[in-house]
Amino acid sequence: MKTMIKNGHVIDPASRKNGCFDLLIEDGIIQKVEASLVDKADQIIDATGLYVMPGFVDLHVHFREPGFENKETIKTGSMAAAKGGFTSVCPMPNTNPSIDSTQMIEYLKTKEKEESLVHLIPVGAVTKGQLGLELTDIKAMAKAGMKAISEDGKSVMDINIYREAMKLAKEAGIVVLAHCEDKNLVGNGVVNAGKVADMLGVTGITNTVEDIIVARDILLAKETGAKLHLCHCSTKDSVSLIEWAKSQGQEVSGEVCPHHFVLSQEDILSDDANFKMNPPLRSTVDVAALKEGLKSGIMEAIATDHAPHEKELKEKSIKEAPFGIVGLETAFSLTMTELVNTGYLSPMQMVACMSYHPAQIIGIDKGTLLPGMAADIVIADPTKEYSIRAKDFVSKGKNTPFENRKVTGKVMMTLVDGKTVYNESMN
Repeated sequence: MKTMIKNGHVIDPASRKNGCFDLLIEDGIIQKVEASLVDKADQIIDATGLYVMPGFVDLHVHFREPGFENKETIKTGSMAAAKGGFTSVCPMPNTNPSIDSTQMIEYLKTKEKEESLVHLIPVGAVTKGQLGLELTDIKAMAKAGMKAISEDGKSVMDINIYREAMKLAKEAGIVVLAHCEDKNLVGNGVVNAGKVADMLGVTGITNTVEDIIVARDILLAKETGAKLHLCHCSTKDSVSLIEWAKSQGQEVSGEVCPHHFVLSQEDILSDDANFKMNPPLRSTVDVAALKEGLKSGIMEAIATDHAPHEKELKEKSIKEAPFGIVGLETAFSLTMTELVNTGYLSPMQMVACMSYHPAQIIGIDKGTLLPGMAADIVIADPTKEYSIRAKDFVSKGKNTPFENRKVTGKVMMTLVDGKTVYNESMN
């Protein structure tokens, strides 16, 4: 089976291609990326006026299965990923049971084959049951196909256990994905500390809750030589600390979520739990620092922290509702609208942050359109305007703070291994 993508604007950080090219795909593999190909093909996709990019890679999603299938399943989560242009995703291990053994890694791989439209990159828990008491068998899980460890949803507070985990991750050649939150400092915090917390009459979450663990983890990684990736960074000092770590020659990276570079605490106008996420929406000063961090390359990745919840739970007060919002189906549009169209990122930088860099960070052979690579491709209209509507999401979760927000840029088609897994024209 040969497929030709014709006349698209190819943007590929790996080859630095940035212009009109044709792509020839055969049996799921990219064969050629050249101007004006004349090869015969069984299928021709006309991408005139559209961006053709390597499929996006999300280092941070919650698909909730096993244990919380009422919130999301691997099938519905993968549908949301495909609609958003993501072809590889890293499901966090805070499921029930958690992904904390070779058996659970195998479970995830089986689910990928049977139900997922996109590639699932296995991430294992740092401690058994994510209880923070006893290390998982990191070496065995890595051998079974795990690409990273994470205790996402919380930090490992026992510094000796975490240091040992970093040593084992270093030996296994995998990355540590760090959720940075000092549970002793966060207490019953709900939103960012400041006037919004005061207005709502709830406990605030200070920047120090994040910053102190960012600093700790960076120093532990420096001592152990571990490859460290900091999840959902939200503060100005997180950016500064990552910049410092890079200046020391450390293999440290950080991600920013669209909600953290689009929104601030100033956008919380009422007791609406769709604006409740962890870490919380911060100050406008923090937002500016995150955007500059992406622009300068200090922050290398854009991830969603896709966190679906049932409608009735997010209809509760901010104080009582769970943390988290969905993000897979809006990430590209928000990034185009808020960063590319405003001049913070070039289209090439955007693709690097959403595809090439995340693939490099997690250590997978993805994120490029080079010949010989799997045809994981997203085709998007950079000028398409629309309003975000939760009712249109294919994710089970409809919990978004972006309802009715006007955006520019829309994913039109997603291919995984050369197979079309999402087509906007068929919706």
